[in-house]
Amino acid sequence: MRALRVGLAAALVAATVALSGAAAATPAVDDEPEVDPVRGMEYWLDEYGITEAWKTTQGEGATIAVIDTGIGKGAKELNAAVTGGADFSGVGTPDGRTPIGSGDSDHGSWVGSLAAARGTGRDTGMVGVAPKAELLSLSIGFGRSSDLPFVDQVAEAMRWAVDHGADVINLSFTTNTLDWDRTWDDAFLYAFENDVVVVVAAGNRESGTDEVGAPATIPGVLTVGGVDRKGRASNTASTQGITIGISAPSEELLGLSANGDLVIWEGTSGAAPLVAGVAALVRSAHPDLDAANVINRIIRTADPAAGARSVPDELYGYGTVNAAAAVTRAVPKVSENPMGDLSEWVRLYRRAAPTPRPNPTSTPITVAPLPAAEPPTGTGSPLLPSAETLRYGTVPLMVLSLGTILIVLGVTAAARRIRSARTSRPPSR
Repeated sequence: MRALRVGLAAALVAATVALSGAAAATPAVDDEPEVDPVRGMEYWLDEYGITEAWKTTQGEGATIAVIDTGIGKGAKELNAAVTGGADFSGVGTPDGRTPIGSGDSDHGSWVGSLAAARGTGRDTGMVGVAPKAELLSLSIGFGRSSDLPFVDQVAEAMRWAVDHGADVINLSFTTNTLDWDRTWDDAFLYAFENDVVVVVAAGNRESGTDEVGAPATIPGVLTVGGVDRKGRASNTASTQGITIGISAPSEELLGLSANGDLVIWEGTSGAAPLVAGVAALVRSAHPDLDAANVINRIIRTADPAAGARSVPDELYGYGTVNAAAAVTRAVPKVSENPMGDLSEWVRLYRRAAPTPRPNPTSTPITVAPLPAAEPPTGTGSPLLPSAETLRYGTVPLMVLSLGTILIVLGVTAAARRIRSARTSRPPSR
């Protein structure tokens, strides 16, 4: 998968899991209840503090919007969780529950199940990180699955999610480009200004993403990188970039398909909804916190990543998510989103104000007025010469002209005398 279609940061790595006859993850003993095989495969529940966090909250009162290919109706573990939705692809159904796309149509269902699936019983069936949170299914089309511009679909879905009560928005896709369309400026600002936490997948090397791309590069979003079972950055199911804020499991994940089948898959597309579920737990446990402080709690309570060279790190961000610590640990409040300020970025790079004109600092100089013109000495006709014109114009001109005439007359007379003398001289012999 490449470009926008590649943007679905996930890869299916195994066929449907057969529930009948599946081996239990841990052997049953007489004095302990048998472990449901599905729950036993959800290793992240215990290893990342999720079951411990459930002692405080399971996400009651929080709403997660999944902007993806749509959450199908085939999984009963999801049907009770989905409380609303809409389609923005132009090819789905108004409730957003019809899967969009040919090869990726189950993607939205996989994502939603990791965030808030409710299981088939108290200790059976797949359960999400926030099993008592509500889901909004917003279907969009990737690549050729829709004729509508992808960026417009996302922007409209973001606004719809905010207007319909989303506390957390999950975006498990990448565009593989650092920059983003200007329509996303207003859409993401709308989410931030309305106190919504936006969680984004970092992307996967296996699908052609070497560095994070938009929307993971947008200031203010919580970008999620992926780790393997040993907590190391995944070589295939993650990528790198300075915008990564937190890491979560991205390998050997479970997902419920649109028809209810259970599959094993991988990708930061799955890591993101795990963190979105943690954000829902925090919002449920701390309803007084704004989005900036929800994000701050998640990154400040993260467990250190063994392979990190710095904090934050371009592979792990601030570390691997710890749900229990994010919900219960004391964390000082912040006044700004630690993942950046989109409004300031827009001001600097999109709508920079023109440089103001400098104010003059010099003092104006006062120039003295010109003296008044002398009044005329008398009246006269403009056709007759005045004394001044006679003195400086007429008289000199007459003198010059008279002198020139006299010279010309003298020269003429001299020439006549010479000619007369030549004609009267007798011829020489």
